[in-house]
Amino acid sequence: KEWVTGKDLILYTIADVGVDGANYKSLEFRGETIAHLSMAGRFTMANMAIEAGAKNGIFKADDITLNYVREVTGRRPAPGYESDKDAVYGETREYDCSLIEPQVALPSLPSNSKPVREVRDVKIDQAVIGSCTNGRVEDLRLAARVLKGHKVHPEVRLLIIPATQKIYLQAIKEGLVEVFLQAGGVITTPTCGPCLGGHTGVLAEGERAIATTNRNFVGRMGHPQSEVYLSNPAVAAASSIAGKITHPAEIC
Repeated sequence: KEWVTGKDLILYTIADVGVDGANYKSLEFRGETIAHLSMAGRFTMANMAIEAGAKNGIFKADDITLNYVREVTGRRPAPGYESDKDAVYGETREYDCSLIEPQVALPSLPSNSKPVREVRDVKIDQAVIGSCTNGRVEDLRLAARVLKGHKVHPEVRLLIIPATQKIYLQAIKEGLVEVFLQAGGVITTPTCGPCLGGHTGVLAEGERAIATTNRNFVGRMGHPQSEVYLSNPAVAAASSIAGKITHPAEIC
């Protein structure tokens, strides 16, 4: 569905298998939806496989993968590996992705996920868009699509964190940074800061944040009496405008 990203697919999966459902295992993602998912979406899913306890999250090295490697390195990529046709899996789960809505993981586990429309009247103090999980330029473009022409709620702090300096520079060239600044957001240098409560965006007692980061454990982003909700960049951007957790369709 519109506004559904790799972040929503992995939150939905973690909600189903649990934070320890893949302990000491690999998660292999396949299917029609995965075959059309961008590299940004795949990176997000692989990044958060650990939140289900998995050793790793893997995808077949298809044309999308190989073209990405070619563009980034300028070289022809080596042939990719894939599971044998007669491979035996510990378990297989199938999801109808056409039924999946944008997700929000409520405190204090990534598995505590539900559709954003079911999370009503949750006021936020901070929105964080970026990090290793959702800081690629595709993520920033999605956030800018929602924020363009709008202002961040006066009681909300919006932090934008490009994943790398290269992505930061690209966001400047594409005019994304201008959109964020005009909306009232703050752009920081690539950092893990607010994700782990280190600096730039530490939550105070009683504050709530919606973030595109990967974990929402107790005290993860600051005070142990604060709360972190996880979402995709579009949901986080829409929520920063509304001042409460909001579906992007209600803004755009």
